[in-house]
Amino acid sequence: MKHEVRQDIDRMIKTDDLEGLLKKSGELHGHYCSHLAYGVKAGHYALKNVGYGNIGMEEVITIIETNNCFADGIQKITGCTFGNNALIYRDYGKTAATVSKRDGKAIRLVLKPSFQESRGEAYPEAMEIFDRLVVQRQEGSPEDYEKMNRLWSEMAFKELTVPIEEMFKIENLNIDIPEFAPMFDSVTCDSCGENVMQTRIIEKAGQSLCIPCANGGYLELNGSGMLSKE
Repeated sequence: MKHEVRQDIDRMIKTDDLEGLLKKSGELHGHYCSHLAYGVKAGHYALKNVGYGNIGMEEVITIIETNNCFADGIQKITGCTFGNNALIYRDYGKTAATVSKRDGKAIRLVLKPSFQESRGEAYPEAMEIFDRLVVQRQEGSPEDYEKMNRLWSEMAFKELTVPIEEMFKIENLNIDIPEFAPMFDSVTCDSCGENVMQTRIIEKAGQSLCIPCANGGYLELNGSGMLSKE
């Protein structure tokens, strides 16, 4: 049976339809912005070079180094997500991604500092209103937010026309690919009665407990990055 889930995205990659890919990514991200466009550009370039046709079975692996808007563009275009075990997150805080097939031949793209710093001069109005409403969290009117969304949408689509070499430092690499994700059994927590992945069970006082019931530590990914919680 032919896999058709990503046929539209694969067609857009093949025909270099960056606007179509950005629109697809906007469905996931909820709005258009410059870093979403950068994720689209990076994902498109990487798959054009390592090969596309991903059906979400770990035949393509992506290592993402940030949890900002860029990551959603990368996920949508490459098809690598946490849910299909093809997305590896390294909390480096860099707008960068490495995309590889299972042979380990990979492409890493990282946004150039000089390019990123130049955006303030290229889009002063968009940057000013973003800083005011989002960075400083100043109160704005509905018209202010409408204007911001319009300016950032215009910026996102315009950024698609920037040559990839101007935007990113690009490296061809050979990397070690992890084995296919193992399948783990579920174990029922003796306290709350909820099923838990076997590897997350804590044995305590003769009971098999989930992390919350055992008051165990865990890692949490939020807007600040990957944090250790107790």
